[in-house]
Amino acid sequence: MKHVLTLLLATLLATPALAEQAPAAPKPDLKKGEAIATGVCVACHAVDGSRGSPVNPILAGQHPEYLAKQLAEFKAGKRQNAVMQGFAATLSEEDMRNVSAFYAAKQAKPGFAKNKDSVALGAKIWRGGLADKSVPACAGCHSPTGAGIPSQYPRIGGQHAEYTEAQLIGFRSGARANNAQMTAIAARMSDAEIKAVADYAAGLR
Repeated sequence: MKHVLTLLLATLLATPALAEQAPAAPKPDLKKGEAIATGVCVACHAVDGSRGSPVNPILAGQHPEYLAKQLAEFKAGKRQNAVMQGFAATLSEEDMRNVSAFYAAKQAKPGFAKNKDSVALGAKIWRGGLADKSVPACAGCHSPTGAGIPSQYPRIGGQHAEYTEAQLIGFRSGARANNAQMTAIAARMSDAEIKAVADYAAGLR
């Protein structure tokens, strides 16, 4: 018994030392990230990830953890998109961290809502959800300003309304299947509700 206690004590005392020796995660290299962005991503996402074509997401100012997660899921086939799967397949984990950090470091340009007739509905869904459909308030996860929560929920404020709308429709149809929570929420939303909240989110800042 004494031998067992001695061994247990020695293990507990050694644990902090082992933890201290564990290598820290490497810091992202923004220069390497920029090289990937300007060589590969620029065609669809603009040189700084800002307001390019509305069919493609704005990457500037997005949380780096979220971007890296999406790239990893494209590479693994968990998120489907022929173009992005092709690009992601060429990236290492380090490449994903570097290019994600590069875009995250950029300042996102403000967006704006375009449809004044649906602003009230969009604001209602964003701030309070749709109680009769069990749709929670978007602000609960993506914050009142649309800034999101790092590593958990993406920044949506200022995002192209067309892109946000397409993603919600994709979640609803099952075409985008990498987030069960969003699939369940979008399944309870109509086309008009999706369009309204996507447009409203575009004007958040």
